[in-house]
Amino acid sequence: MLSILFVCLGNICRSPLAEAALREEARRRGVDLVVDSAGTGDWHAGEPPDERAIAVAARHGVDIGALRARQVTRADFTRFDHIVALDHENLKNLRKLAPANASARLSLLLDHVPGREGQGVTDPWFGDASGFDVTWAEVTAAARGLVARFEG
Repeated sequence: MLSILFVCLGNICRSPLAEAALREEARRRGVDLVVDSAGTGDWHAGEPPDERAIAVAARHGVDIGALRARQVTRADFTRFDHIVALDHENLKNLRKLAPANASARLSLLLDHVPGREGQGVTDPWFGDASGFDVTWAEVTAAARGLVARFEG
């Protein structure tokens, strides 16, 4: 089964939302995927997603309250088929972390949205709750693109 890991900085905002959006889109379209998320940093390891992320997902019928942040590991580079960074800085860090035997394909999340290739998802952490709505829209569009790519 195809496996995808989403990676942002702390794994409490963008990457858990991307994980949730892809799980929901895959479920809706009947596509079996293994989906997870992680952060390049360890500041929030073991913590639930940001309350604003939980709230925006809940408004869209998705419960992410049980997710817990974790840091990306070297083993993830062979465990997952795709590792998808939420922005350029995290993609750069992933390239540095990748072991010589890495088999996962690296990409940016918005590379999977026509017309958004090469763009990063804006980090909503420092703004108000409305930034999480923008993030949800971006990760949902990417989830649709990813599932379409992996269908059939």
